[in-house]
Amino acid sequence: MINYSLKCAQGHSFDSWFQSASAFDKLSAAGLVVCAFCGSTDVEKAIMAPRVRTGRKAVSGIGEPERPAPEPSQASVASSSNSDITGAAPVATPESGPGALSTPKTGAAGEIEKALGEFRRKVEENSDYVGKDFASEARAMHLGDSPERAIHGEAKPEEAKALIEEGIPVLPLPFGRGRKTN
Repeated sequence: MINYSLKCAQGHSFDSWFQSASAFDKLSAAGLVVCAFCGSTDVEKAIMAPRVRTGRKAVSGIGEPERPAPEPSQASVASSSNSDITGAAPVATPESGPGALSTPKTGAAGEIEKALGEFRRKVEENSDYVGKDFASEARAMHLGDSPERAIHGEAKPEEAKALIEEGIPVLPLPFGRGRKTN
C-alpha cells in the first residue's frame, strides 16, 4: 500500500491510499481518481515527504510510537429511480494528528470536513450497506430484478466502469468505510 499526497487542477490538496504506484496510474488514466473537494478528475501527485520506519517498534521523530496505516476502503451509493444515481470509487480518509501525513483542518477545510461528515451520516442513515455486492445489487435494481432502494457499498474500478458502460450512472463517495471488514 502507498499513500500519495494529491493535488487537483483547482489547487485542492488531499491524501489517498493506493495498492501500488501502477494502481494509481491505471485509476488516474481511467478517470477514477477524483478530488475529494470539487470532484475534478484532473488530479496529480503532489510533492510529499517519505515515511520511513526502522523497525516494528519504531518511534516517530516527535517521540510517539508509529501507528498502523489505515485500511484502504471503497464506497459507493445508489438510490431509487427518482434520481437514478449509483456509484463506486476508491477513496480513503487520511489519518490526522501529530506525526501524521495530514494536519487537522482549520477554516474552510474544517468546514468542508464537517460537511463531509454530515453527508456521510445522511448516506449511512438513509441507505442500505450492501458491501461487495454493490455492483450486482445496483445492476439488479436497474434491471427491475430487485426492489429499488437507496444503497451504498463497495465496488472495484472495473465493476464501476462496467456499470457506467451499461448505462447505470456512478457517483463516487468522498469517504471510505469506517469499520474493518475482517
